[in-house]
Amino acid sequence: MKLNTYRKPLIALAAGSLVATLAACGGGAQPSGSASGDSDDGGSTASGPASAWALTGGSEAVFQTQFDDWNAAHPDSPIEVEWFANDAYKEKIRTAVGSGNAPTLIFSWAGGTLADYVRNGAVADITDEVAPLLENIIPSVAANGQIDGKTYAVPNNQVQPVILYYNKEVFEEAGVELPTTYEELLDVVATLSDQGVIPISLAGASVWPELMYIQYLTDRIGGPEVFQAVLDGEADAWSDPAITEALTKIQELVDAGAFGDGFGSTVADGGADTALVWTGKAAMVLQGGWVYPDFLNNAPEFVEGGSLGYANFPAVDGGTGDPANIVGNPANFWSVSTSSSAEAQESATNFLVDNNLSDEAVDEFLSVGTVPPLLGLEDKIAASDDAEYLTFVYDMVKDAPHFQLSWDQALPPAQAQELLSNLSQIFLGEITPEQFVENMNATL
Repeated sequence: MKLNTYRKPLIALAAGSLVATLAACGGGAQPSGSASGDSDDGGSTASGPASAWALTGGSEAVFQTQFDDWNAAHPDSPIEVEWFANDAYKEKIRTAVGSGNAPTLIFSWAGGTLADYVRNGAVADITDEVAPLLENIIPSVAANGQIDGKTYAVPNNQVQPVILYYNKEVFEEAGVELPTTYEELLDVVATLSDQGVIPISLAGASVWPELMYIQYLTDRIGGPEVFQAVLDGEADAWSDPAITEALTKIQELVDAGAFGDGFGSTVADGGADTALVWTGKAAMVLQGGWVYPDFLNNAPEFVEGGSLGYANFPAVDGGTGDPANIVGNPANFWSVSTSSSAEAQESATNFLVDNNLSDEAVDEFLSVGTVPPLLGLEDKIAASDDAEYLTFVYDMVKDAPHFQLSWDQALPPAQAQELLSNLSQIFLGEITPEQFVENMNATL
């Protein structure tokens, strides 16, 4: 799922626009802007000052403020920052880490990439140094930066759960209720289709939004243990019956007209999928929490008038997965590079504790409709302009028994690409669930 970075600045830079675009799940929306650093050797050296590479787009303003504050307070140990667009960053950071020239602070989505960093000794164990920060972070989110009980990365922005957004007016006109189970969802799909409304907007051309369906359905049917077996590399892990059933239900939804006829040409860039919802052409969209600022920016009257609804993904009757489980991107993360000097690493870890997710940053995140992964935000959220929605997201994450990272980020890059390719063929009816399983088992 493409739930990683940010899509486009939606609010003036000073306001800290934070529209997350998933750069994780394969293709799809990418943050605007271009890399400001062009050097080939990049990053800090063993004797150089602390450095950081960060992404342009959504969280740039918040990060810039944090680094400015640090540098003003620590003129003898500044952190030099370079900015990159999403794709440019991903390519450059792989080369930099592999050559031992990584920046001191490494921006990532955790998952398979972080595991590779740890395996190769590229990032530091910062368990003790960041202990004060971890005390305040939601445990299910913090866990994504931990490997074998040690912390190698800490969250640096907002939680990004995948949410079922819907148009209340379309539901009311169609005479349907919000589905709470998969069977109810099929009934709603049938009613909406009969009335000429696209039941669920899906940016199939971007592919990564399709991951949200296989993730939620697999989890609802078999629980998080099913995909954990894939991550653990167990033989034939993709053959789990929960995955086959999830794929079968996906094709059942497609055949029922759940996504309309044009989902294969709909893209997530620019919010084409969410636009179908706020214009009333589609009733629902399953997307990450990063699209809420998109709704706010493009359809403020729709949101402020109370027409936008939101809910967790429906349960599956007979499934063993907890309906309160969620999927998406718990957050993006900072790690500390071992290729930096001891002094630079110390500056970086102190920055993480003192400036990362500071009170000022929290206020900026909340102001644009996003929620940092911190405990004890109830009062701040209650006082915000979007209190109802932010409370929903906060409780959704805080109370989730399990928060599963987007599969294309959790898996190693080669496996993730195969997953996206095969999943696209499932949605287009080009392969069967059994063929998908066979193809993916070959990647283990």
